[in-house]
Amino acid sequence: MAKKLGLIQTRGLGDIIISIPIAHHYYQQGWEVYWPIVDSWVDQMTAACPWIKWIPVTPDAGAFFYETPLQRLKNFKCDEIIPLYQALTGQDFHNEVFFQHTKFDQYKYLRAGVPFIEKWQLAKCITRDPVREQALYDRLVTNTNYVVVHLEGSDHRAGWDSGMVPTNWQTIEITADKTNNIFDWLLILERAQSLVLVDSVFSNIVDQMSIGDDNYFIPRSHIGLTPVQANHWTWLDNPNLSPHAKSIGVPN
Repeated sequence: MAKKLGLIQTRGLGDIIISIPIAHHYYQQGWEVYWPIVDSWVDQMTAACPWIKWIPVTPDAGAFFYETPLQRLKNFKCDEIIPLYQALTGQDFHNEVFFQHTKFDQYKYLRAGVPFIEKWQLAKCITRDPVREQALYDRLVTNTNYVVVHLEGSDHRAGWDSGMVPTNWQTIEITADKTNNIFDWLLILERAQSLVLVDSVFSNIVDQMSIGDDNYFIPRSHIGLTPVQANHWTWLDNPNLSPHAKSIGVPN
C-alpha cells in the first residue's frame, strides 16, 4: 500500500505553484499526495495536477491556514505531514536551523527534503489543456507582436512605464475577469514577444517553466519573500513599492 503524504499550504497561488514540484518528487517515489487548498482553486488545480488529491477548505480568519488542513490530513491517515509555510502566526517554523539563512522558496524545499533544483521542473508536473489555451489566445490576441503584462500580486498593484512598449504592439494585461484558470494563459505567455510581470503566480510559472527570453520582473516584496529565479530577468523599478519592502532606507 502506498504511503500518504500531506502538504500544508492552503493559500497563495504563487506558493502553491512553487511547491508543486515538491509534491511531484514524492509522487514519483510512489507516495499518494494529499493537499488542502482554497476551495475555489480546486477545479483548476485538479485539471492541472490530477495526481494530487486536492482537498477543498473554506477560508476563514484563522484555522483555515493550519489547524483545519492538519485535521483533514489526519482524517485521511497521512503517514507524513509537511507544513510548507515559512512563517505563520502561532507556529514555530522559524525555529528551523535554516530559517534565518534562506529565501522563502528555498525554505520549503529544505523543509520537505527535496533538492531545490527541482523547483524548475514544473513543466513535467502539470497537464496542459491546449483547447482552453488556444481559445483564450484566439479571443485576446489581435496582433502577433504583443507584450503580456501582469501587475496584480496579492493586495498590491505595481506601477511601470508603459512607454517601453513599441506603439504598434498589442498590450495584453492578465486580469482575473478574462479566465478563472491560471493555466489557460500558458500559450499566450509562450508566444509573447515580451513579458512584464510583477512578483506573483505568473512570474513563478514563467521562471519555473523557462518561458520567454525578454522578461521583465517588477518586485513587490522584501528580499526574504522574493523567490529565487533561475532564468534571466530585467528588473524594473516599481514606483508603488512599499518602503518596508526594501532592505535599506526603511523608515523607523
